[in-house]
Amino acid sequence: MDRRIAKELLHIEAWLDRVDDIVSRGKDAYLRDELLQEAGDSLMMKLGEAANRLSRMEARSPAGIDWALATANRNFIIHQYDAINRSVTWLTLSVDLGEWKQALLPSFRAAQSSLQTPSEQTD
Repeated sequence: MDRRIAKELLHIEAWLDRVDDIVSRGKDAYLRDELLQEAGDSLMMKLGEAANRLSRMEARSPAGIDWALATANRNFIIHQYDAINRSVTWLTLSVDLGEWKQALLPSFRAAQSSLQTPSEQTD
């Protein structure tokens, strides 16, 4: 795997772990807490930018993941921040990105493996 692709995938994995932290607090907490909402927005923007980079590097997305849709979501959050619907962003965080994490698990493993030095690799 190309090192640049592997690094982007591992960034995505870390951001999805943070999404899990937000989601674990529950919908009510998310809808009440503007800081959680801003954190969720930041993570979705980062994920969208990483998806854009992966698309430009011609990295194939696994079934169920559309790099272009993630990029469009990023652009919406950045440019239409005054029209964000928090019920929709909650669904993105709690449902869509959970599905991303599951679909990308094999890619995360492959990325981690490809970045290990030969002496760090296990049989």
